[in-house]
Amino acid sequence: MKTIPLGSTGVEVSALCLGTMYYGTTTDAQTSMNLLDAYAEAGGTFLDTANGYARWVEGGQGGESEGVLGKWMSERGNRQQMFVATKVGFPSFVDDLGIGLSASQIEKACEYSLKRLGTDTIDLMYAHNDMRNTPVEERLEAFDRLVTAGKVRFIGASNTVAWRLEQARRTSREHGWAEYCCVQSRFSYIRPRAGYVNEIHAVVNDELLDYCLAENVGVLAFSPLFGGAYVREDKSFPEEYSGPDTDARLAVLHQVASEVGATVNQVILAWMIGSQPRVIPLIAASREEQQQENLGALDVELSTEQLERLSQANNFYTRHPDRQRPSIAGMKEG
Repeated sequence: MKTIPLGSTGVEVSALCLGTMYYGTTTDAQTSMNLLDAYAEAGGTFLDTANGYARWVEGGQGGESEGVLGKWMSERGNRQQMFVATKVGFPSFVDDLGIGLSASQIEKACEYSLKRLGTDTIDLMYAHNDMRNTPVEERLEAFDRLVTAGKVRFIGASNTVAWRLEQARRTSREHGWAEYCCVQSRFSYIRPRAGYVNEIHAVVNDELLDYCLAENVGVLAFSPLFGGAYVREDKSFPEEYSGPDTDARLAVLHQVASEVGATVNQVILAWMIGSQPRVIPLIAASREEQQQENLGALDVELSTEQLERLSQANNFYTRHPDRQRPSIAGMKEG
């Protein structure tokens, strides 16, 4: 499988990360194992979970997904080949951990996750949310203790806007602590209306992408395919994504998919991987045929012109060619 650098860590990870949110709950254990096997057979090594997955489904307590991954890696004997990411911040009922990022919550969650995953070290641990009632210094110092102890290799942020990401990274630099190497948030090809704010799931926007490109911070996208909304008649996009901008971008998306002979979903994933900054999509599926379609995105070759056409569809600077988009380099020099 193609690999992509994870920010400035010096580590290469799979271009498609396998999201395992519902493994062990709505996706039964055997199906989960089969999906993991298929991903590994395709050369994939990047696994994404969280301590709270999937507490909100009927019968869920949190920790089920981590438990399935731990069992699979133990039975396959492949822990050393996998790059495992988990998260802390949202509740995990099985661990009696409420929402939050206090030092004690972070450190307790790490111990529970290590046990369920059956490992001594978590490759990447995210702050799953940006709880502003806990000082950023407290959470970062706790993460740094875990890194120093060898229990965590790298740390990342999730659902975090650009200025808060920079604030956290600056704080780490000032204290000599481990820095967030990447950010994971909701991102897809279509865009929400201007001014839209989701208090739980921060959406990747141009400001965050510009920051990550300039600072060499990795970008990961969850829900890149909106649960099938691009291709299923029984699924619809959220209301905040409806309007002329979405219509214009969907038209270009379908045009490019026709040109390259790929599915719409595959083009979206290939566009993310080929963009600047490169975006690592989290693929999730409940059936093997869905996962195979997603993996097929790695065989889709988009030309520079097609990537540009997809990225610039209905952009302000495309509709107003007399205006020049300011460059990051220019703003830094000024």
